[in-house]
Amino acid sequence: MPELPEVEITRLGLVDRLARARVTHVHLGKPLRWPLGVAPAQLVGQQVGEMARRGKYLWMPLRSPRDPAPATAAGGDSAGLLLHLGMSGSLRFGDGLPDRGPHDHFEMQTDRGTLRLTDPRRFGAVVWSPDLGAEPARSLLARLGVEPFSDGFTAEHLAQRFAGRRIAVKQALLAGDAVVGVGNIYCSEALFHAGIDPHGAAGDLSLRRCRRLVEAVRQVLQAALEAGGSTLRDFRDAHGLSGAFQDNAMVYGRAGEPCRVCATPVQRSVQGQRATYHCPRCQT
Repeated sequence: MPELPEVEITRLGLVDRLARARVTHVHLGKPLRWPLGVAPAQLVGQQVGEMARRGKYLWMPLRSPRDPAPATAAGGDSAGLLLHLGMSGSLRFGDGLPDRGPHDHFEMQTDRGTLRLTDPRRFGAVVWSPDLGAEPARSLLARLGVEPFSDGFTAEHLAQRFAGRRIAVKQALLAGDAVVGVGNIYCSEALFHAGIDPHGAAGDLSLRRCRRLVEAVRQVLQAALEAGGSTLRDFRDAHGLSGAFQDNAMVYGRAGEPCRVCATPVQRSVQGQRATYHCPRCQT
């Protein structure tokens, strides 16, 4: 599933190329997770603003050319499209894209090129909302935790959100209500760097360990951004390129292989139907 690094890399590949583009045509393929919520023809003529990200959602503001307000503001005070890549989605933008295939379910043509969502499993979404504070965007974003690179993501915040929770720390991170965007790969890697057993109760983490985990989450996500994200099956960035973070993972996908630090075999387990990888010696 595309996580925060993959979504942010997608945004970075689109934000300058799409800003101020005017929509000329919208095509819908097979239904996605939620309906668009507006007739495609109503988007024609709209000007694209500065794309923003919240968690794993992308927000593309749209303004009428008759609106005197600037179309480049990334704020949520205008109508726009909320996009989610789901389990297997990716966005491409450019001129001369190949003919639409069976997995291309949303296409927005503009005077600068064509934006296309390809999603084989169709868990992604493109949803119109009158602004970020109105439905449906408000409900979709309401339960998201803090951004991992924000000032609000501190050891104290994490300790407060985890207090009294008996759920495993990895599952608590994956839930996304304490901090957003730390997906399965990045959970395993961050917990390794923090030296924390993924099976331990979240509420048992000391403030010192929460501080180590905050630092590890940021370190791992930053490394993923620099590597172009992770590509296990389907992810491609807006230029069609794969990510490479998984090639240098410390534990993820390395069951039975020696730990890169202590040579103990990496172990694999299943938590909440998701694979977990950890070193039993380095993570206690």
